[in-house]
Amino acid sequence: MSVGRIAVRYATPIIELAEEKKVLDDVKGDMEAFISVCEENRDFALMLKSPIIPHQKKADILKKVFSGKVNELTLQAFDIITRKNREKFLENIAEEFLNLYNIKKGLAEVSVTTSFELDADMKKAFEKLAKEITGKEPILKGKIDSEIVGGYILKVGDRQIDESVSGQLKDLKLKFSKK
Repeated sequence: MSVGRIAVRYATPIIELAEEKKVLDDVKGDMEAFISVCEENRDFALMLKSPIIPHQKKADILKKVFSGKVNELTLQAFDIITRKNREKFLENIAEEFLNLYNIKKGLAEVSVTTSFELDADMKKAFEKLAKEITGKEPILKGKIDSEIVGGYILKVGDRQIDESVSGQLKDLKLKFSKK
């Protein structure tokens, strides 16, 4: 079974149960925190994926790390997932949970890459552009990449608008190589 299908299979009941128990925003925060821990602590992420470490040991570690810091529903979900030997997919499940949350709330993740820090007016302009494209309320994430020289790269879902100087130079190079 593919990772995506596994993630959806586990994330869907978690989000439905969280909504039913009226702790959806709490669990969303827990999932963001979990992803953050995985990204910041490579050893933790590798431990979850290790076939050598027993599943019960992983469940105990998860409980010790997150007990008292996350909602009880989140802990129960982690426990069930480890009992089903799916802990290596926990990060994917958390990401899928956030994706389902955004769909449920009518939100769209939007990434803007520029060569400089965006000010408030520019953020509003990109949010407006993203809202026109998606029809949803955007969650804007800014990235700084000096290699694009100037302009911007806007990513909305699977679409990308490349209005960067480096992108335009690549287009010119491609056109000249064809002629």
